[in-house]
Amino acid sequence: MGFAKEFKAFAMRGNVMDMAVGIVIGVAFGKIVTSLVNDIIMPPIGVLMGGVDFSHLAVTLKAAAGSEPAVALKYGAFLSTIIDFLIVAFAIFLVIKGLNALKRKKEEAPPAPPPVQEMILREIRDILRSKGEKIL
Repeated sequence: MGFAKEFKAFAMRGNVMDMAVGIVIGVAFGKIVTSLVNDIIMPPIGVLMGGVDFSHLAVTLKAAAGSEPAVALKYGAFLSTIIDFLIVAFAIFLVIKGLNALKRKKEEAPPAPPPVQEMILREIRDILRSKGEKIL
């Protein structure tokens, strides 16, 4: 099989397509979470802390000199990223928990009734036993 045909067979497998859709949705979800953290969650926290804007929290290691920019540790942006991560991790946890609950419900479903032929054979067996005939 040629390299191109082999790659096409690999790329068109169901798992690869599902993964691609998941990645695209994940990227979009990441943008939503970033906006949630930066635009909804952090401003009230900043107000509660006395008007602090987390995106600008930093420790300057070296002041700007001439055309060289300042060197700073931007721990405010880091805090926002940690909160982003925690929200995404919690959302994924909830999705996995829901999937596991659905899986358990499927496993706990009562067994399907036996086929009609099997029920008739059981009745015949029971009748023969009641008459005292020896059955295998």
